[in-house]
Amino acid sequence: MKRVLITAGAGGIGRAMGEAFAAEGYEVWVTDVDREALASCSADWTCLEASAADEAAMQSVFGQLEGLDVLCANAGVAGPTAQVEDVSLADWRACVSVNLEGAFLAAKYAAPLMKAAGSGSIVLTSSTAGLFGYPNRAPYAAAKWAVIGLMKTLAMELGPFGVRANAICPGAVEGPRMEGVLAREAAAKGMTRDAVYAGYAAGTSLRSFVEARDIADMAVFLGSDRARMVSGQVIAVDGHTENPDPKL
Repeated sequence: MKRVLITAGAGGIGRAMGEAFAAEGYEVWVTDVDREALASCSADWTCLEASAADEAAMQSVFGQLEGLDVLCANAGVAGPTAQVEDVSLADWRACVSVNLEGAFLAAKYAAPLMKAAGSGSIVLTSSTAGLFGYPNRAPYAAAKWAVIGLMKTLAMELGPFGVRANAICPGAVEGPRMEGVLAREAAAKGMTRDAVYAGYAAGTSLRSFVEARDIADMAVFLGSDRARMVSGQVIAVDGHTENPDPKL
């Protein structure tokens, strides 16, 4: 049975990934910092409380694995919504730590397992914020751009060992995290939540937010043999974002 490990896998996009991989017959391992969410996951999953940005915790998690076929380095936080001069260094570091260092640590400890097996797929969750500059989101955008650079390097380093690496760039995803972003952005711009939502949707060709399952389906594809020659790619699942700065 193939095995997948998903960081921040107990809720949102990560939870959808776990369900999608389980439906494909994978043994699912997830890490998260949300105890209640972990407790609500399937009893068939291996669920571990661990912060993706805590190296000792991640060492412990990967030390329990005898092998790994797919890594979904999915942990992320939205970070502050503010003009760059109003962002504190502490908030910057907290955002970059989870979004970038979390991906680095997961890849660092997955790589030896996959190299030993001569195969594997690493899927990093970036964002459309890794493709555009996003006003009022400097720490998040910087981290998500860096995730793509990390992925490109992983693809080059690990390719000779049969290991692939790709990044998914979700657009605006329905769910609690995006609701928080909408609320903060509405406050920062003096707009209503619904106006900001409409602006984001209008900035896509499909005029819609995406759902977590859309991201999960792409992750399953990238982890499968059907994507055996897909590596080093940045794949947006976003309804084709055209304008990252919602204005009406």
